Amino acid sequence: MIAGSPKSAPRVVEPADAGELAAALRAAADAGEAVLVRGGGTLLAAANPPRRCDAVIATTRLCAVHSYDPRDLTIGAGAGMTLAALAETLAQHGQFLPLDAPFPARATIGGTLAAGWTGPRRSAYGRARDLLIGSTVALADGTLAASGGMVVKNVTGYDMGKLYVGSHGTLGAFVRANFKVLPMPPARRFAVSRFDPGSRERLDAGLHALMVPPVALLIRDGFAALLDGDARGDHRPEIVALFEGSESSVERGVRDYRSTLGAAGVAETRILDGADAAAVFQRAIDSVVAPADGQEVTLLARGLPSEAVHRAEAARTALGANVPVRTLADLLTGDVVAGIAGDAGALARGVARLRDVLGRAQIVASHLPAGVEIDAWGTAPSTIGTMRALKARFDPHGTLAPGGFVGGI
Repeated sequence: MIAGSPKSAPRVVEPADAGELAAALRAAADAGEAVLVRGGGTLLAAANPPRRCDAVIATTRLCAVHSYDPRDLTIGAGAGMTLAALAETLAQHGQFLPLDAPFPARATIGGTLAAGWTGPRRSAYGRARDLLIGSTVALADGTLAASGGMVVKNVTGYDMGKLYVGSHGTLGAFVRANFKVLPMPPARRFAVSRFDPGSRERLDAGLHALMVPPVALLIRDGFAALLDGDARGDHRPEIVALFEGSESSVERGVRDYRSTLGAAGVAETRILDGADAAAVFQRAIDSVVAPADGQEVTLLARGLPSEAVHRAEAARTALGANVPVRTLADLLTGDVVAGIAGDAGALARGVARLRDVLGRAQIVASHLPAGVEIDAWGTAPSTIGTMRALKARFDPHGTLAPGGFVGGI
């Protein structure tokens, strides 16, 4: 259950290298203690708090680049390295890694992988697990397990490293990760528009028919405006698109996109490029899990791209006209985000109702009053039996975040 406040203050361990982290886990396992592995803490709300926690192992000192040859388009770095630091290193050589996690100045490589975060550009570049080519993980008993390597076409043995992606630190702790990286696109444009709600379906149909699609395409409703100086009284939905690629393809894509919006009645589209485009796109990602002023819960549901607009609209109206729901529909991945605010009872009822509408939906951000608990996961998937078997095999004594994962794993 996502809880309003921790029950106690566990001790914090900050290992300086893989050996120290493994030793800390081994000591905890021998003592029968429960451990929570933590990076930047940006996605901790995307899982339940563990049933018990005697120690927190912070990975932030594991922040070195271990291997990087720009000619090979591969990099290996410590799990505690922030995504912003990784991006800065890659940018010096005209390369990037599109993990698209919120708050990259605090989000770590290991935490992003453990949370299984998948950003809005994954339809163009793949998920984090697709870009991961090797890793070192500390298991619950302190054993260090390596898989993959620094070669993109590595076909040796089973791809065990991806087993830990999305396990929320319940099977092992990422110590190091190796990725294939990408050349920085020569051109980048970010488009922001407001539109009348009545044209939502017409927009959806036109945008899915674009010959040069964007790498990210989102409809935001009820969120704060992305651009400074945007009309404060304009509460219409916001549609945003990111185009990346060659200069000619981006120009063609933006031109067709603006034409499609114009045909649907959108009067104005603001275009940003370069660093400004990247910054505002990151702001859109951050807004998904950004803390609200009061008590709130934000859910994320997966689905089909063709149904995202309809599902977001259903979520927006699910709680009645007097209960606002902010929504984000990802037209390329099918993700739908729904956020609500209110008192403890309203939040619990609202989450239940939104799950009725959206199906399985995971809490990704929350700010709850003390003593209030809401399950982050909802209904367990059909694969829960296999997931329990994996937990029993990799962590038989429940050392790693017991109860934090789906189904109380």
